[in-house]
Amino acid sequence: MGKDRHILVINPNTTASMTEKIRQAARAAAGPDIQITAVNPEAGPAAIQGPEDGWAALPGLYRLVDDWLAGPRNVDAIIIACFDDTGLWELKQRCPVPVLGIGEAAYHMASLSAVRFSVVTTLSVSIPVLEGNLRQIGLMARCAKVRASEVPVLALEENGIAGRSRIEAEITAALAEDNIGAIALGCAGMTDLAEDLCDKFKIPIIDGVAAAVKLIEALPMRYTAPAP
Repeated sequence: MGKDRHILVINPNTTASMTEKIRQAARAAAGPDIQITAVNPEAGPAAIQGPEDGWAALPGLYRLVDDWLAGPRNVDAIIIACFDDTGLWELKQRCPVPVLGIGEAAYHMASLSAVRFSVVTTLSVSIPVLEGNLRQIGLMARCAKVRASEVPVLALEENGIAGRSRIEAEITAALAEDNIGAIALGCAGMTDLAEDLCDKFKIPIIDGVAAAVKLIEALPMRYTAPAP
């Protein structure tokens, strides 16, 4: 992206501990010339689990985007750090900078890593949302299955060990049943698990936060006309 580019990473829910986890993952994935700022709305759902939470998060998300784009700090790209890609398509249409969702990024990265991939997400209520996003992106045919570990989003903050064991069990089932070569982790709250899971299962385990940062870095720089 060039020197001193600034990526704004927005967690659309209000859970600050998850925002900090996301920030750390984005910072670890970004090059040294990339600035990372991670923020979340002050009001809205504490977690996004299914379409109703997604709709409830939109006012706070849109307000946050508008405030940052109108503010004094330059923003070169935006990442929506919810695997449901909450508000993504609307923001792509109206923002003057690239906007990527971590679900969108993970699907593309998984499709580049393997012929077929599966998604391991949190609760079953999110499956129709993710399948709809896969169809809109055009990658549903490459996805063998969207699987729910039935781990609530906030359980990943409160009791990571128990949640991880259920996620690992779902990955094991996917490898046995889905004929896949990669897994996309279907929640921003899973971002800290990806590296260890790659080591354990010996296949690409895609974290959408890191995938989004890497894809944004590969995009052409936004052109700024020189001062007269």
